[in-house]
Amino acid sequence: MKKLKVLLILFAFSFSAFTSNAALTKGESAKEGFNVGDKLPDIIAKSTSGKEIKLSSLKGKVVLVDFWASWCPPCRAENPRIVSAYKQFKNLKFKNGNGFTIYSFSLDKKLASWKAAISKDKLNWEYHVSELKGWHSPTSNKFGINSIPANFLIDGNGIILAKNLRGEKLELVLQHYLKK
Repeated sequence: MKKLKVLLILFAFSFSAFTSNAALTKGESAKEGFNVGDKLPDIIAKSTSGKEIKLSSLKGKVVLVDFWASWCPPCRAENPRIVSAYKQFKNLKFKNGNGFTIYSFSLDKKLASWKAAISKDKLNWEYHVSELKGWHSPTSNKFGINSIPANFLIDGNGIILAKNLRGEKLELVLQHYLKK
């Protein structure tokens, strides 16, 4: 029964993700946007130490761009799954990316709360950024984020592979894109 459930989830994902955009022809580049098949616009935001980190600096890796906040119970409930996926996939090779990482964008306003949640939830990747403006964040507004958690999974070229993966869907989709 569990195998059937996994197959159904993969089929549903595959159908929606791969039928929503036409394949690119050789030499053509994806348009910037927020739909599967689009190139996700770059993000430049500051880390917990105040250092600017560009999403584009992660080119070549499969990246989960995760919008969350320390004050968001559903986000905090999802964090153990994200941590598990990170541990499982961070050093693997993908069809269009070498390794997996997470670019966590926080909608927090308080630096101390944000840092405490990173520590408590054991979010042990290095790419944590925020504008510390909560719902008034220019980046989250540009990306159309109106509820969290929200995320985009992008390949090594910044192309959106999937959106809003929660629970076991994240690991299933990552498995789908592994290099065989």
